[in-house]
Amino acid sequence: MISDNKDIQKILKEATTVAMIGCSPNEYRTSNYAAKFLQDKGYRVIPVNPVAGEIYGEKSYDKLTDIPSDIQIDIVNVFRNSEFSAKAAQDTADWKKQTGQAPVVWTQLDVSSFEAEKIAEENELPYIKNRCIMVEWDRNFK
Repeated sequence: MISDNKDIQKILKEATTVAMIGCSPNEYRTSNYAAKFLQDKGYRVIPVNPVAGEIYGEKSYDKLTDIPSDIQIDIVNVFRNSEFSAKAAQDTADWKKQTGQAPVVWTQLDVSSFEAEKIAEENELPYIKNRCIMVEWDRNFK
């Protein structure tokens, strides 16, 4: 698990593409605001939401493993309830097996679970627990 601020700063500095599981097309949802925030900071944000067609000009995918494997995913930002975090971590592990990529599993505030953390660890995936990606960006780059 990654908890050191210098590691988080390095991850945010080097990342270019964020897959956002649970990204909402509803502009009043935090995940929507976070997607726009990250886009405005220069990241490509790929929404993962089976009921959205497109969010902020990016095609939305039903699940992480539906994203074309030639796209480099640096961070998988989990914006779902904690009961779904283990599934998101498993999807990221499946993405790693499918593509060879090992993106950071980033769980938003109160989204992490023991199971998700264990899946990430077993699959050698970097894991950030219960941190808001927008707050961390502001803390490190403002």
